[in-house]
Amino acid sequence: MAGARALLRHCPLLLPQDRHGTAYEGFITAQGRDFHIRILLPVDFQLKNARIECSWHLKKILHGYRHILKQRLHSCPDLVSFMVELKTVLEIALKNTQDLHIPRPPEYYSCLVRDLEILGWNKVAYVDTGLTTVKLKAEDSCGRQHLITLKLNAKYPTEPPDCLVDFPVPFAVSWVPQNSLIDIYNQFLAALESLKEFWDALDEIDGKTWVLEPENPTRSATTRRIAIGNNVSVNIEVDPRHPNMLPECYFLGADHAVNPLRTKLNNNMHLWDPEISLLKNLRELLEIDFPSRAVLEKIDFAKDCGICYAYRLDGSAPDQVCDDPRCGQPFHHACLYEWLQGLPTSRQSFNVIFGECPYCNK
Repeated sequence: MAGARALLRHCPLLLPQDRHGTAYEGFITAQGRDFHIRILLPVDFQLKNARIECSWHLKKILHGYRHILKQRLHSCPDLVSFMVELKTVLEIALKNTQDLHIPRPPEYYSCLVRDLEILGWNKVAYVDTGLTTVKLKAEDSCGRQHLITLKLNAKYPTEPPDCLVDFPVPFAVSWVPQNSLIDIYNQFLAALESLKEFWDALDEIDGKTWVLEPENPTRSATTRRIAIGNNVSVNIEVDPRHPNMLPECYFLGADHAVNPLRTKLNNNMHLWDPEISLLKNLRELLEIDFPSRAVLEKIDFAKDCGICYAYRLDGSAPDQVCDDPRCGQPFHHACLYEWLQGLPTSRQSFNVIFGECPYCNK
């Protein structure tokens, strides 16, 4: 109820379309203008799997901000928080759209071209025809390639450009009117080095384990779901600012398979050593060696969902497993939830639903 009131306060023109609170339709207001929007949430209310439909005009305005909105969907805890973020992004997008129609003074172009020449054209990945959007490329000390997108308004260099980066943490630019693109680029390089250990840790996990989710992780992704074996996996959330500390761990699989792993983690937690890599720490705490994809595929680890008969559903792999050791059939969370809701024998307690396995009836 409190969440509904908060949503009504921030977006009074966005109304629920069903009693479950999984569909909303209406308008989002920014700079005195209303834009039609429709939001569809999955049954588990996970924002990362939400679907957003909007008018072609709003889609065109937000086109350059799709990456940042996707990032916000993954990081926001609830719909209210995301709508606040969406309104902020829309305000920025509208402001920049208006700037495109403001004639730039000759000083703007001469200043921008001078900055790019000093910076070096070899660092420029893209410049639009109106000289309002610039993408710069950089390589960190480990050879990883990165991009920063700069959207300049008509008052540059008096005002800084908006900066879009694929980072797991906010990138705030320090700016005074005497600054230039060179200053932003140097701050970008410094930020890359500050995240070096975070990316090193996740690159090692991506290279030496089978990461089930996300399929194609971006540099801003802080979670990894790592396969352990026989429909057992662990989801870890790594702190970008403290990547060598013990991450949040959530085990997925049948109880008889994951309970020993939880016990090992709790008993060995004191052995965590921030001087060695995150993956090596996980191996030693859990007393396992994470198998590679090639090994697990031979034992048919990647079983399809027992309900929809697909492995991937909206990018997600099956993450719910029957607790009966003789069954062990995996299911997608959304498929299982919908299946159990349709059974008269199922019972629900708050957001947890209990029922029979669609495969073995246990």
